Amino acid sequence: MEKAVYHFVGIKGTGMSALALILKDLGYQVQGSDITKKTFTEAGLRRAQIPILEFAAANIQPTMTIIAGNAFDDSNPEIAQAQKLHLPIIRYPDMVEKLVQTYTSIAVAGTHGKTSTTGLLAHVLEGIAPTSYLIGDGTGKGVLNGRFFAFEADEYRRHFLAYTPDYMIITNIDFDHPDYFTDRNDVFEAFCSAARQVQKALFAWGDDPLLTTLADHVQIPIYYYGFSDAVDFQAVNVQRTDQGSQFDVLYQGQQIGHFAIPMFGQHNILNSLAVIGVSYLEKISPQLIQQELATFSGVKRRYNERMVGDNVLIDDYAHHPSEIQATIDAARQQYPDKQIVAVFQPHTYSRLTALFDGFVRSLDLADQVYLTPIFGSIREQSGHITSAALAAKLHKGGTVLQLEDMTPLLQYHDAVIIFMGAGDIQKYELAYQKLLQ
Repeated sequence: MEKAVYHFVGIKGTGMSALALILKDLGYQVQGSDITKKTFTEAGLRRAQIPILEFAAANIQPTMTIIAGNAFDDSNPEIAQAQKLHLPIIRYPDMVEKLVQTYTSIAVAGTHGKTSTTGLLAHVLEGIAPTSYLIGDGTGKGVLNGRFFAFEADEYRRHFLAYTPDYMIITNIDFDHPDYFTDRNDVFEAFCSAARQVQKALFAWGDDPLLTTLADHVQIPIYYYGFSDAVDFQAVNVQRTDQGSQFDVLYQGQQIGHFAIPMFGQHNILNSLAVIGVSYLEKISPQLIQQELATFSGVKRRYNERMVGDNVLIDDYAHHPSEIQATIDAARQQYPDKQIVAVFQPHTYSRLTALFDGFVRSLDLADQVYLTPIFGSIREQSGHITSAALAAKLHKGGTVLQLEDMTPLLQYHDAVIIFMGAGDIQKYELAYQKLLQ
């Protein structure tokens, strides 16, 4: 990659901030622009001393290469100015693909679990060999002449079709992003297209009915992982306690090791199996894999917990029924004797409409449920559905909270309160904490 000033249009996006950190590590001059609203990705950029500017055509100088975030088109003043100056404009996925070409690359795809699995994979590989990584929580690291590149591959608008990785983990295939995909089959088609671009092998969850048909669509080997006897990497003798989970792993029937993870929920055992599978095929010893798994502390906005007063507060990005179910499952494993209170912010009108019954089923797994008003998106500011409509169908409550009155949560003591959502649910969590103080 040529020496240039890389200017990121939309640098606060989770993928964009991670990519900016990678290029800075690799020795390039990096800066970027975005809206002024504070985001959780900013801290990492500021620590790396990467300048963050407000959008303005004047930011664009003749010597720059522009990295354009997926959300920004030609109407953005900076992209318009770059075109006027005939500067190179590289879209985010195309820049990631340049990195894919220079390492043994492992893409992590799937409707759910991408960020957690990429974070775990990066942690394990980095402890063993020089590893670059791009995680969807905004963290990234670049290592010159490294061995591995672990990165998150997003299916939204088929962005992951820009990638030709050596390996790909596919955690699951589910219907999501109803503003773009028409149904599950449309999602499956996208994943098939991505899988056909993988160079060496695929790792896929063996209990996913769509993923088990993937073999009919690709030429390369597929290694399945899961709990059933039919898979290649199988977890057996599983023990789940309030300290974490442990299990033995069989590879095609032969035991390769015993693994203990400081994480909760069935989904984290599956994520670990995927990481164990890739690492094992890359000739990393099971003992080394186990050492690294044991020290993983998680990624941003995925099951982050803290004590506030006498309650455990958990902040989680869950915004799809399957993710809500996984988060509540993890909390029940870790805190079997506490009441589980869910505070959920629906994310986009189209998702709530398309997956309505699933939201009812998954939220009812909590002991008590509160909702906030719906968080729209840049593309979708309003809709015909409301949080009150979801509340009416819940069996475990469903009070709709307003930011200026979080007092209904003051009745809980020695409970687990999970704030879930992909919007700005954290401002409700903050308001609740202020109330407690």
